[in-house]
Amino acid sequence: MSHHPIPPIENKRLDALVGHWHTRGKVPASDLEIVGTDTYEWPIGGFFLVHRADVRIGDDHVQVIEMIGPYDPATGTYPMRSFDNHGSFATMRASVDDDGVWTFAGDTERATLVITDDATMSADWERTDAATWHPWMTMSFTRLS
Repeated sequence: MSHHPIPPIENKRLDALVGHWHTRGKVPASDLEIVGTDTYEWPIGGFFLVHRADVRIGDDHVQVIEMIGPYDPATGTYPMRSFDNHGSFATMRASVDDDGVWTFAGDTERATLVITDDATMSADWERTDAATWHPWMTMSFTRLS
């Protein structure tokens, strides 16, 4: 009989994100509107949550694929690696507090994501100029499925 690894139990906390979401938002500095969809799903195995974003930020079409996980007990976080249709990539770490508030943190950008209920969530994104964090995007998500 072959041994199959089991995903860390902490990965279950990511279940709150799973689904297909209608995405709306704004870039306050430029008044650009953000509209599109975000999808979070578990591929086979349950070790990595796959996040796909397909949005318009003003006239710019942005598509992102991101892998989240698995949980890293040494840091208490979920590694995140994202790649977009403009050739950019980023690494961040996700963590969640006891109230279910998520933080996505990288070297130059970070977000606080609040899951309001089973049907809605919101996120505030910031970017840094190496000295100060500045508001970047405000987002809201409504579950489609």
